Amino acid sequence: MTVPVIGAALTNADLKTYQNWILEKDRDLELQSFVSASVLDGDWSALATEVKQLLAGYKGRMGIHGPFWGFTIDTQDPLVRDVVQKRFGQGLDVCAAIDASHMVIHSPFSTWDYNNLDGRTGARDAFFSRVHHVMDPIVKRAETLGVTLVMENIEDINPADRKLLCESFGSNALQLSVDTGHAHYAHGSTGAPPVDYFVRSAGDMLAHVHLQDADGYADRHWQIGQGSILWPAVFAAIATLSVKPRLILELEDKSGIPASMEYLVSKGLGQ
Repeated sequence: MTVPVIGAALTNADLKTYQNWILEKDRDLELQSFVSASVLDGDWSALATEVKQLLAGYKGRMGIHGPFWGFTIDTQDPLVRDVVQKRFGQGLDVCAAIDASHMVIHSPFSTWDYNNLDGRTGARDAFFSRVHHVMDPIVKRAETLGVTLVMENIEDINPADRKLLCESFGSNALQLSVDTGHAHYAHGSTGAPPVDYFVRSAGDMLAHVHLQDADGYADRHWQIGQGSILWPAVFAAIATLSVKPRLILELEDKSGIPASMEYLVSKGLGQ
């Protein structure tokens, strides 16, 4: 069986360093240069032009991490809803400009939600309704652009909750992402299942995976092999899927990419 090709999440500056590595196998790529409000509100055209120049001849799957600072997609405030829609609209503008095929968005499910959503009649339905008020027009625009929105777990304890939320949109433009470090944090600190369960729960809606190692206590973004995630179980779960999700190293220290790849190659898990 062919082991999967691994890609990475990089800023434009990092892409200059790892350009040849990305291009050699058309690795999955996620750009992190378009997350902040200051960039989205400014003139980001030079960054977009630079991306196209650095990726000349690239045939892989490239996307962006969408904005997320300062808001959640289940907001009850209509003024905040307008801000969230503006930010995601700006992210989709970037996707259109650089021909990106995915944009990462964050799950709204909190630890508090896990313990409280089913404690009051109608609370879960109201939660879903609030998310739809925010996201319906964004999902529709993503459809027209051919962009897949991938919702990654943040504090999620029950991975099925996020899947049901995404399924409620009935759109191929909204799929699931699993962040391995977030899942391992939730497993170690809040009683969530282990990382491979998150993968199996997502099933064929899994379009994207953030690969980062952690200790089960915090969101570490360590290089692969430095934490306590059981990587053979994670990749075995990925191998059972009929889809081939984007596999993205999302490390705090990008200099850990070569060592992470050396670890994955040595274990026969990736290339």
